[in-house]
Amino acid sequence: MHNNKPGSRLIKAAGAVAWRPGPDGEPDILLVHRTKYNDWSLPKGKTEPGEPLPVTAVREVLEEGGVRLALGRRLISVRYNVSGRPKRVHYWAARAVSMDEHAVPNSEVDEVAWVPAARAVERVSYVHDHGVLADFAARTAATVPLILLRHAKAMAKSSWKHSDAVRPLDDSGRFDAKTLADVLACFAPRPRLISSSAVRCADTLRPLAELTGEKVREERLLYVHDQSSRIVPADPGIDVAALIREVIASGEPTVICAHRENLPALQEAALAALAGHPGAEIPATEIPGGPSGSVAGGAIAELPSEWDNTLPTSGFWVLNVAPLPQAPEQTSQDLAETDPDAADQAAPGSPGSAASALAPARRWWQRVRAGAGAGAQPAGDALGADVASGNASASGAASGDSVPRGAIRPGEPGRTGMAYPAGVLVSADRYDLSES
Repeated sequence: MHNNKPGSRLIKAAGAVAWRPGPDGEPDILLVHRTKYNDWSLPKGKTEPGEPLPVTAVREVLEEGGVRLALGRRLISVRYNVSGRPKRVHYWAARAVSMDEHAVPNSEVDEVAWVPAARAVERVSYVHDHGVLADFAARTAATVPLILLRHAKAMAKSSWKHSDAVRPLDDSGRFDAKTLADVLACFAPRPRLISSSAVRCADTLRPLAELTGEKVREERLLYVHDQSSRIVPADPGIDVAALIREVIASGEPTVICAHRENLPALQEAALAALAGHPGAEIPATEIPGGPSGSVAGGAIAELPSEWDNTLPTSGFWVLNVAPLPQAPEQTSQDLAETDPDAADQAAPGSPGSAASALAPARRWWQRVRAGAGAGAQPAGDALGADVASGNASASGAASGDSVPRGAIRPGEPGRTGMAYPAGVLVSADRYDLSES
């Protein structure tokens, strides 16, 4: 992770667009007023030597604004000069978990304000904050992290004479596991912890378990071992796709620690269960009123160029996942798209008219759900349930002929599982403890 090394010209800093639900359900943004500069800005600050950037962001927002965070997706970073030196500030979208009402005023900040997201850009003092706020507003902020982690460095196979399953971490691996605990807790203060049954994986999560008070659930299906120079899963008949779907459907922050050899399978299973990325089997749809080129079901979350690269030890992916929400109330526009006759019959202002409850253009996640066949479910299959609430959709079709786009019928010869999305991928962010 980045740090401000002595002698380095670049000043490294981190902060967050901290948000909480406002009275209207839209995000309110935390802004801080700094006494020294008499300005309003997003909370941020410089990294301490050796401090990972996510830890800096969480610490600075707590110190300046008295808010404890759960980091979400990475936002754009900002560069500018300070006293002749370049400064780069890294930002995250971050949900407010709790607040310390006595933290402000302090030596740096004398006042804080929670401002509706639509008005925050009018309140900040610096133009460079405008781009960060625009990036925040481009996608939903309400996401849950699915973290896919490669275990920390283990003892070399050549120096270990016992079973591979109990091969432990080496000294550097144990140090990284402690660092990972602090970093991962920034994204998931109380996560579900799932590990391969290999000791090196479970021990990678042990410091995080001690920090958060959560137990590590060991899964033998995630273990791989060397058998005649061939890496094989311990239980080849068990598909990790079911585990990934279970995790996404739970709606809980989750860390899964596995091996270099099976992390690609976990990534593939996650993409298969999520809409909103280039590989999703949902047609791209332009979003009316959205940013230029924004689409639903197409490239909402562009996969980074390093998506297929091997993670280093202690490296991880944070997949920020939004739930599939309840289908929105139909408006006259929706009716016109699906049933023109019904739209004509719903006269504006008439009792029960869709036009009497007109809402703004549907948000991108509503388009995703509509494109995926919202509300439809194969008969007798629980995956048609609304995963946001864990309950079956009230609008679910009873007919077995109403199958969501891309879904696989239960019992269809030669095929298993379903392609019907369990959530929406909002971003995929890669992290590496060796970054500098």
